[in-house]
Amino acid sequence: MLKGIPKILSPELLKVLAEMGHSDRLVISDGNFPAASMGKNAVVIRMDGHGVPEILDAVLQLFPLDTYVEKPVRLMEVMKGDNVETPIWDTYKEIIAKYDGRGAEAVGNLERFRFYEEARTAYCIIATGESALYANVMLQKGVVTD
Repeated sequence: MLKGIPKILSPELLKVLAEMGHSDRLVISDGNFPAASMGKNAVVIRMDGHGVPEILDAVLQLFPLDTYVEKPVRLMEVMKGDNVETPIWDTYKEIIAKYDGRGAEAVGNLERFRFYEEARTAYCIIATGESALYANVMLQKGVVTD
């Protein structure tokens, strides 16, 4: 056990977060995301009993977002023709604002297949049990300055 580390972050995940360098990407995926096939070249960590917001909040306590790109946080756009509401995105923006001064301005969207393409280059994919649709979020790591 360590002090000051969110309990939701496993030793395996802490190790991976520490290994990641500037510009590496982390995907926190919902339960429908094809984490195993997208993560063939990544570390895939299963966290099925948890939702994306609680993991996002814990990760951002330790993980700086990239300040050299305009949108270091990416969400998967809703496909045309899908009648899906995404209130979870507002939750993400609130969480991000706690840890990054840009708040919602740090968040951008990627078309679904473009998101998959980018996810294939991620260093790590955390596969959650999140049931909200279009709840995938990709973070680009920044530098630690403290």
